[in-house]
Amino acid sequence: MTAADSPIQTAEIIVPSSDIRDDLAFFTKTLSLRLEQIYPADDPAVAVLSGHGVRLRLDSRCPADTPCPRLCLQADDPAAIADGEQTITAPNGMVIEIAQHNPPLHMPQTQHRYVVRRLVDQAPWVIGRAGMHYRDLIPDRLGGSIIASHIRIPDGGPVPDMVHYHTVGFQLIFCIAGWVDLVYEDQGPEFRLHAGDCVIQPPEIRHRVLFASDNIEVIEIGVPAEHVTTIDHEMTLPNGPANPDRLFQGQRFIHHQQAQADWHPWRIPGFVHRDTGILDATNGVANVQVAKWQGGEAQSPEFASHATHATHDCDILFHFVISGTMRLEVDGQDPSALSAGDAFVVPPGTAAAFCECSDDLELMEVALPGAFATNLHDPA
Repeated sequence: MTAADSPIQTAEIIVPSSDIRDDLAFFTKTLSLRLEQIYPADDPAVAVLSGHGVRLRLDSRCPADTPCPRLCLQADDPAAIADGEQTITAPNGMVIEIAQHNPPLHMPQTQHRYVVRRLVDQAPWVIGRAGMHYRDLIPDRLGGSIIASHIRIPDGGPVPDMVHYHTVGFQLIFCIAGWVDLVYEDQGPEFRLHAGDCVIQPPEIRHRVLFASDNIEVIEIGVPAEHVTTIDHEMTLPNGPANPDRLFQGQRFIHHQQAQADWHPWRIPGFVHRDTGILDATNGVANVQVAKWQGGEAQSPEFASHATHATHDCDILFHFVISGTMRLEVDGQDPSALSAGDAFVVPPGTAAAFCECSDDLELMEVALPGAFATNLHDPA
């Protein structure tokens, strides 16, 4: 049943009042609410007011122990309300918070830390939005600067999703198993994201998840970690006409398809990589590459025992093991044996090496910001 079909006509928040006259003056003059009803006429005990998307019933007949709710008002210019006070209190004791409407995105400073998250350690899966199962790949979020989630939908079929958007600085969806049907604002008809494919969701692009295969799995990266998801009840997708070159806060939508990718030598010997085009599409905000092991010189015992270590100077460098196995060596840390489903973050300036790579090793790498320098050195 939709709101339009509901038999409910109005909804009111009951607010206890000790003096209707004093409260009326405050709510109408200070908060600019409009009086809708008042009764009884000879000695008012109840007054109904509305405005700013809420409807309040001031009621002096409430029991003495009736709790008084808090009210949050959001404004483009909070300083224009209540002489710039952030918190004010009504005569009846109701606390009103004055907040910024659509506040600017806050990007926390990264708290750098070496992170290894292994699938075999059985980190808990939690049920999140639209019934999806989430596994946290960076538990401390590096101080709130990033969230990396391993998401799965065990049972395929229609996904109970709605048109929505995210207030983010960067967001990636990388499919690692199965497929999912998606639709995006100004990007034409719905399409299927297959394993190995990825999309970036530029800030505030409207989109919707439509249908998923059984056991679909994706990796979702969001910057910052805590961001708002807003439902758009007005937009219907797909919309048109398509405008694939549209910029959303300086970023362009990208749908990278593995089947159409070219492979080139990577910065680490023995690997090749495919570029996703995300570096250009985000104007340098992020870079996403997929690298796979090809063997060669780095396969020799001599290389394994004297592996070339590398440091980087980007803010965040995240890796997810898509398939295969490897040993991760990081200066000052015990070696980690990694396999498919594992993830790790190496802090800037910390030397690391990929060793004992299996023939089917494939990694997804996310660098933030996208352009960074790599320095190679011999640990000896």
